[in-house]
Amino acid sequence: MHELSIANSVVEICAEQANGARVRRVTLEIGRLSAVMPDAIRFCFDVCAKDTAVEGATLEIIEIPGQARCLACGETLDIDVPFGQCECGSENLELISGQQLKIRQMEVV
Repeated sequence: MHELSIANSVVEICAEQANGARVRRVTLEIGRLSAVMPDAIRFCFDVCAKDTAVEGATLEIIEIPGQARCLACGETLDIDVPFGQCECGSENLELISGQQLKIRQMEVV
């Protein structure tokens, strides 16, 4: 489960950036094509945050849908997997969103 190491990294980054302040809320963006399970991140986040400045913080996760651009016709399409076929028949797609995992925002008190 790589979500444990991801959650641990998020907690470490937030605790470091808080400079001793208490972290109240963390907002993550997780792309649906990132192979990261939001429910597993939620569980691991609380475990990793124990005894840190992030303990007790609310974790908000925004799931970003997958999108690709067809390199043949330029059409943008929604995708659930990192491959697919455009309505024009081309399978030559460029992923443009849905793979990201980033800390979007952190609230401290």
